[in-house]
Amino acid sequence: MTALRYLQRPDGRIAYDLVDGDGPLVICVPGMGELRQSYRLLVPRLAAAGHRVVTMDIRGHGDSDATFPAYDDVALASDILALIEELGEPAFVVGNSMGAGAGVIAAADDPAKVRGLALLGPFVRQPAGSALLNLLFRVMLVRPWGPAAFLGYYPQWLPGTKPEGYQEHLARVRDNLRRPGHWRAFVQTTRTSHEPARRRLGDVRTAAVVVMGAADVDWKDPVAEAEWIGGQLRAEVVMAPGVGHFPQAQAPDVVAAAVSRLVQRVSA
Repeated sequence: MTALRYLQRPDGRIAYDLVDGDGPLVICVPGMGELRQSYRLLVPRLAAAGHRVVTMDIRGHGDSDATFPAYDDVALASDILALIEELGEPAFVVGNSMGAGAGVIAAADDPAKVRGLALLGPFVRQPAGSALLNLLFRVMLVRPWGPAAFLGYYPQWLPGTKPEGYQEHLARVRDNLRRPGHWRAFVQTTRTSHEPARRRLGDVRTAAVVVMGAADVDWKDPVAEAEWIGGQLRAEVVMAPGVGHFPQAQAPDVVAAAVSRLVQRVSA
């Protein structure tokens, strides 16, 4: 059964859904601009395998509050660890985009709480030439055209065939930006540096898997980026052909299988 719950943090609340199960705890973390519902197609597959599955909204997104002073990878990592503490058992962390970077930091900060990492379309370092791209992105997001510019770019993250429920989810993403304080929080989130995650890669000892869409527009060479991350973390690397930045939406079977292998590897 799914139930919306809240984790109280010092400066606001983090929203999360919990699907009960008897298996290991799996926490699914979305990235910038995304919502916990981006895992809507993956959750049933993980739940069917018996997992206790949690999907969370990051700060200033979805049903989480937009009252926080920080919206970066380090802050998100602290929320992940606090949620694991709240739920009472170590977890496998499934992180997409900046959620992957936060997962890396969480695993490095508290190895006892993170049993394994599944990194989807991961940002665990700054892309080459990102300084200029970040500047252009910030200019693009200046109001009043900022929300329209972001929503206009959004479909590029899901090339080819759109996943089930795409239009409804896109409307949910759009509505999120209209909630009080959420656009400001989103803009602050776009200023995140992934350098803290890169610096902690060598401190991660937990098992990991990297799932990268071969058509992910955020990387000039997605294969090379996935292999680099895999080498840093001694992780399995899975490439999903024709898939963009959200493998959990476009290739949920591939991701579910990768998470299951990770759980089995750690359990063994």
